[in-house]
Amino acid sequence: MSACDIWGYHPSAGYLPGTDIVGYKVEATDGSIGKIDKHSEDVGSSYLVVDTGVWIFGKHVLLPAGTIERIDLIGEKVYVNRTKDQIKDAPEYDEAKQAGESNYLERFGRYYDQPHM
Repeated sequence: MSACDIWGYHPSAGYLPGTDIVGYKVEATDGSIGKIDKHSEDVGSSYLVVDTGVWIFGKHVLLPAGTIERIDLIGEKVYVNRTKDQIKDAPEYDEAKQAGESNYLERFGRYYDQPHM
């Protein structure tokens, strides 16, 4: 997966532009990680922000849209192609830093663009 691909919704994922997926549950390859708190459809920088709740003490994590394998619109679940540990070890999402730093998403791109199993 190239850096460009990681920030876009894959056609096979089943995402329909304009769909509000806030509140959908997020499933890693090995279990549930939380609910979508916000999402972006910006071309070239689409992502999800997931509230992990008590799983990792209320941490918010950012997942590039390219990590989404499929979206179940009826069951309101989003399935991503990363494990719970890969997501837990990701850089923490900070909305204030995102607004103030032009290259903020690059750290997430570098982290998630690593080969994964």
